[in-house]
Amino acid sequence: MKKVLILEDEVNIRSFVVINLKRAGYDAIEAGTGMEALEKLQRYPDIGVAILDVMLPDIDGFEVCRRIRATSKQIGIIMLTARTQEMDKVTGLMTGADDYVTKPFSPAELTARIDALYRRIGGGMDTELISQGPFLMNTRNHTLDKSGNRIRLTQVEYSILKLFMQNPSRALSREDILSAVWGRDYEGELKIVDVNIRRLRIKIEDDATNPTYITTVWGFGYKWGT
Repeated sequence: MKKVLILEDEVNIRSFVVINLKRAGYDAIEAGTGMEALEKLQRYPDIGVAILDVMLPDIDGFEVCRRIRATSKQIGIIMLTARTQEMDKVTGLMTGADDYVTKPFSPAELTARIDALYRRIGGGMDTELISQGPFLMNTRNHTLDKSGNRIRLTQVEYSILKLFMQNPSRALSREDILSAVWGRDYEGELKIVDVNIRRLRIKIEDDATNPTYITTVWGFGYKWGT
């Protein structure tokens, strides 16, 4: 059974999420503090998706996200943020989250986001190698090398870059990227695309402030510019 970690210190919210995850066919692993969540992740290495609340009694959700990403790029991470805290969304994405859901949220919305992340983790079992400039992408292993050096990407970053490398020199709108990577039914904001592009540029560009691989098409979106 696919495992999902739910890190939420409010018992009522956590129980509500757990019930709905089990109804959707997931095995829910519960944690009430950041340190407990990190311990559960070590105990259950097959957890595929982690749902992290931001406000916690010990270390916050951002720090938990950073620590997870320091050891695992494969796991999907969804941050639970307050609707009024706009910066929480950007901070969560920049620390390595793949997606965010704002409170209050519907069980169907959260389950759909988890389903999408699990599909991304399990997909791409073809053997194609994609070569563009100094980059070599292995779509079986979900890996990227630049000039022979491995670049560690999250699943979302990998999916965005694969989309670019399969469409060289084609301008892709933010809506195109959102639909291809997060799914046609995704109801989040376009901002998630821009933040992930910013994160990708830091990892792959020679100079993130003057990008040459992922270039901006002003007023439209982005294109792969090798």
